[in-house]
Amino acid sequence: MTAVTMSLEQKVYQGVLQEIRKYIDEHDLQPGDKLPSERELSENLQAGRSSIREALRAMELLGLVETRHGEGTFLSDYRPYHSVEVLSSFILRGANTRNDLLFAKKIIEKEAARIAYKHIRQDDIDTLSAITCDNTLSSNEKHAAFFQCLFRRTESLLLAKVWQLMDAFSYTISSLAYNPSFYQKLINLYQTGRFDEIERLFYQLPAEQNE
Repeated sequence: MTAVTMSLEQKVYQGVLQEIRKYIDEHDLQPGDKLPSERELSENLQAGRSSIREALRAMELLGLVETRHGEGTFLSDYRPYHSVEVLSSFILRGANTRNDLLFAKKIIEKEAARIAYKHIRQDDIDTLSAITCDNTLSSNEKHAAFFQCLFRRTESLLLAKVWQLMDAFSYTISSLAYNPSFYQKLINLYQTGRFDEIERLFYQLPAEQNE
């Protein structure tokens, strides 16, 4: 009985969040714009005020809205990394979860490197090489720029979005970069047409893949 009740509550809660987002889109609200009151949202969305209140609290926690005492609730200038940091403090507490995230991220990066192989051009090779030699970038920034280039070549928006989310979470728990020689070795595989060795290159990474 309890499990059923929780499931129903979650559906109502998620529905309210979706309706508030839809309301924001339909009214073209921008950062700094004021949201309707809890009462008005309750009437407009046909939802209980307690559900509205909880949804707004969740949105405030994620940095989507801010409540000003005596004034109301306003849309914030959304900062995705703030949301990631808040969520990661809950999601990534366990060592196993952190390790699983880094392992899954490595698997997605490996697949991106394999998929991108068919689409890599010489100008991409030049871009990747320039990234690895750019001393103005930190190791994390080089890693992100390098794989952003590869994910563009996968032509898979969803895969890129999943990686970006994992990459953002990873920033909160660990360094992201592989050993510097890894990137040059991958470039060499692209240049010499050795597709079959891409997977082996990733599996040669140490279990603790990050520096």
